[in-house]
Amino acid sequence: MSLALQDYPNPECFDELIDEHGMPRRIARALFDHLDGFSETDLQERKAAAEAEILSMGITFTVYCENEGSIDRAWPFDIIPRLIRTEEWRSVERGLKQRTRALNLFIDDIYHAQHIVRDGVFPRDLLADSRNFRPECMGIDPPLGVWAHICGTDLVKDKDGRFYVLEDNLRVPSGVSYMLENRLVMKRVLPELFESYAIAPVDDYPAQLRQCLASLAPVSNPQIVVLTPGIYNAAYFEHAYLAQQMGAELVEGNDLVVGRDDCVYMRTIEGLHKVDVVYRRIDDLFLDPEAFNPASVLGVPGLMRAWKKGKVALANAPGAGVADDKVVYTYVPDIIRYYLNEDPILPNVPSYRCVDPEACRYVLDHLDCLVVKPANESGGYGMLIGPTASPEERAEFAERIRRDPRNYMAQPMLTLSTAPTLVDHRAEPRHLDLRPFVLSGRDTYVTNGGLTRVALKKGSTVVNSSQGGGSKDTWIIDGKGA
Repeated sequence: MSLALQDYPNPECFDELIDEHGMPRRIARALFDHLDGFSETDLQERKAAAEAEILSMGITFTVYCENEGSIDRAWPFDIIPRLIRTEEWRSVERGLKQRTRALNLFIDDIYHAQHIVRDGVFPRDLLADSRNFRPECMGIDPPLGVWAHICGTDLVKDKDGRFYVLEDNLRVPSGVSYMLENRLVMKRVLPELFESYAIAPVDDYPAQLRQCLASLAPVSNPQIVVLTPGIYNAAYFEHAYLAQQMGAELVEGNDLVVGRDDCVYMRTIEGLHKVDVVYRRIDDLFLDPEAFNPASVLGVPGLMRAWKKGKVALANAPGAGVADDKVVYTYVPDIIRYYLNEDPILPNVPSYRCVDPEACRYVLDHLDCLVVKPANESGGYGMLIGPTASPEERAEFAERIRRDPRNYMAQPMLTLSTAPTLVDHRAEPRHLDLRPFVLSGRDTYVTNGGLTRVALKKGSTVVNSSQGGGSKDTWIIDGKGA
């Protein structure tokens, strides 16, 4: 066989496409029957074709190197897709909708009566110490009562083969453009597979995003803009891509102005044009120098004032990040029960809150077998992977936890699922996660699958592209898994 599955390592964790006997699971048999018809040269040609497509389409991401500054790199992509059964995905979809609805109710409550705090379900001290709580948002009623319009929820499978929620991304979640481009690359490189499989589409996302954003405006044909920090931002490719796909204008802060009528206008060669919805890809503190950081040159002076008076809709709403906190994450099952009176459909990964003295003692005594994460970092930065850390690194991290226990939570080292990934001329298991995207406006929409990120380094569980990860196309297909 060209992929040399006979040499595929006996999985020490749950492999999504290969069973414990080294054979393709039922859902993947047709895929591997097809791939095994390729010679080694054929596979390398398809891989090279994918890389050429990525370069020609300009699909890049930005990494920051200490010595070289920011560098644009081609998007790392694996041509062996990830397969998920439709029946399994429908349950995940229901869980994501449930979770996002509860989180939006939580955010709205936090900026109004704070019933969940008064009822003792969520600690007042955690709110007081939250880096993403914005007092400026108290009492504001965003359109439809929705704060987190675009949510990227990170999912992983453990050794039991079940999906768990690893974290919620509610501020300015990124990655959806890579999901869309992955599908385009696969269609061009392996078009025959799309004749053999009924694969759920993902290409309706830009239309769904536009519909979601338009539902926030009081007019029928709103002017929508995508507000970007500029070309040096790591996700600029995505900002430009989504604006182009939605038929929206891509703007920077100095392209917008708030008028005396508190409306937002876009500067054009024809004069000022009123803006109804801003899909902002700028963090809260840089969004409006009048309301937040006065030194910011990225935002729009007066934007918060316009939003508060209902003259413009902002997505995601400022302040939504109060729920985008890895310590708040540990309360989400309670949040779901409190607001919806339902049990969570998707479980959290078991977690320890370092702000709890007993849990903190446990974490400090078991740093060698835990993953410790700061509350508000992203991209795989600032965390400790205990089993692979040196004694010196663990000692340094222990001191950080003691100084600021509120800022840390810990989880057991998960045995992340793997999937076959093309390495040179053979398939090897690599760990992965999944980021589906949920749109909340007048209606709720969940992508079919999402962005599968792959830890390309052998044995690594860090999937972030900034840390050496890559990605796969994610297929939601009918079929019974083994």
